[in-house]
Amino acid sequence: MIPGGIVLEVITLTIDGRKVEVTEGTTIMQAADSIGIHIPRLCYHPQLSVEGACRVCVVEVEGARNLAASCATPASQGMVVHTSTPEIRQIRRDIVELLLDNHPKDCQICERDGNCELQRLAYAMGVRERLFEGERKQYDLDLSSPSVIRDPNKCILCARCVRVCSEIQGVSAIGYSARGFKTVIMPEYNAPFEETVCVTCGQCINVCPTAAFLEKDSTEEVWEALSSRKKHVVVQIAPSVRAAIGEGFGREPGVAFTGQTVAALRRLGFARVFDTQFGADLTIMEEASELVDRLERGGPLPMITSCSAAWIKFCEHFYPELLPNLSTCKSPMSMLSAIIKTYYAEKIGIEPGDIFVVAAMCCTAKKFEARRPQLRASGYQDTDAVITTRELILMMKSMGIDLPSLEEEDFDHPLGFSSGGGTIFGTTGGVMESALRTAYYFMLGETLAEIEFTPIRGLAGIKEAALSFGARQLNVAVAHGLGNAHKLLERVLKGEKHYDFIEIMGCPGGCIGGGGQPYAGYGAIPLDPRILRKRAEALYGIDKNKTVRRSYENPEIQRLYREFLGAPLSDKAHRLLHTSFVAREPSGIRPRQRSW
Repeated sequence: MIPGGIVLEVITLTIDGRKVEVTEGTTIMQAADSIGIHIPRLCYHPQLSVEGACRVCVVEVEGARNLAASCATPASQGMVVHTSTPEIRQIRRDIVELLLDNHPKDCQICERDGNCELQRLAYAMGVRERLFEGERKQYDLDLSSPSVIRDPNKCILCARCVRVCSEIQGVSAIGYSARGFKTVIMPEYNAPFEETVCVTCGQCINVCPTAAFLEKDSTEEVWEALSSRKKHVVVQIAPSVRAAIGEGFGREPGVAFTGQTVAALRRLGFARVFDTQFGADLTIMEEASELVDRLERGGPLPMITSCSAAWIKFCEHFYPELLPNLSTCKSPMSMLSAIIKTYYAEKIGIEPGDIFVVAAMCCTAKKFEARRPQLRASGYQDTDAVITTRELILMMKSMGIDLPSLEEEDFDHPLGFSSGGGTIFGTTGGVMESALRTAYYFMLGETLAEIEFTPIRGLAGIKEAALSFGARQLNVAVAHGLGNAHKLLERVLKGEKHYDFIEIMGCPGGCIGGGGQPYAGYGAIPLDPRILRKRAEALYGIDKNKTVRRSYENPEIQRLYREFLGAPLSDKAHRLLHTSFVAREPSGIRPRQRSW
């Protein structure tokens, strides 16, 4: 039964001699999957609309005139399907051979070597040589963005990138252009990515089966800094990195490798290893104070979180009228970087310009954020280089570091101690939950006993809650994925919903689903909700086992304010920890007006 009380018919069909019962509307591919028959596929993705473009998944349906694309063909009563006849296997192999023969021959030096769906499929199909010669597509790489590289030469026109950008993220920065052999996926008017509405979230990288989209590599810049005798090179790591990095070393999702990652970073040569979760606690001190101030003084409400770099760029493009509603807080990464180049620099007696701050993030958009001209609190760029989880894995492997086998080590102090509230920043709802733990104390002077806000946990696209803060009811909402942000904000602007506080994270699942997280392993699905849940559980587990779970209880945070900042929202705190945002083109044009 589906919502509305409609009862779906149960259909019986036969696939490769095996009977299977499925509900009406199930595709042949889904029916086959349910009984363990894997039909090869390339363009299909379960979280996206059906494209039916690659035809690798064709099957034979008895009585049908033509072969059927199993991803797009609904099962019907009495249907008899053959998925692997000699003819079908040859057709699939021909399709893959044709794709390969218009594909660059650089597998050994390709970023996706060993983790490429086209490569895996070619191996499974038994393709061992290139048979066809002729004209090949030749395009220039788009290197304009600080976050994302577009290489049309490696594109197989599966359109996963187009669909995730429009359907999940609501941005529609890319689409098809031209026809036939000249078909290419590109931004409007083939504009450089840097000049488009691309929010640099990197979800196109996550779902691309080849290497048509990659993050802008920063590893060489980091290696160069590490080899310099003039630079004091430090690193900070985001909460979600520890929850996913083990996957790059063959470990199951949902296991946190915090101490091992610290040990590995020291082996890479970093002088100090700090924790972005300290920056998250600092963000909460400022953001919770800002929320309380707005509630008491009637400031712009709802206040909306500002730590997601992709969300901020999205807001600047599509919702400039809501810029006053954004918290003025920098992200945890940028706050910690600013403190490193001021407070920490002063403590150890090093000039800020001689400190090189590297941030290991789940997020490609953080590369864009680091280049924002507003983020120069010390007179120098706050964060000098951002590497993704994938880039960090590559650096470790190039040094022969086997992460899981390392003994755990602790972060360096004073910027390495964090509360559980700082940990859960990495998952959707975590920023809101952490802020509420502290805002309650700031408003009422009481410690909140029940600090786990289950209504705003989980992977529902939009979550709402009404919370009692003394005599006041606080209405809050959480959205993850920019398509959900669009839906939520439209309700707010139309007056259909009224909130005091909103959290928006740019990527599905929040930072755990960031555009820089490890590629899905063999047989896994990019952005699989099961993987996202396991990563979230790893962070919630860390929070639960922490002695300190509220940001304001962090003794190192208290010390920072006592010795350096004074108090939340002080003049010094504003100068170092807060920022501003700018309206960007195409101001006033909503995603729904861009074919979304």
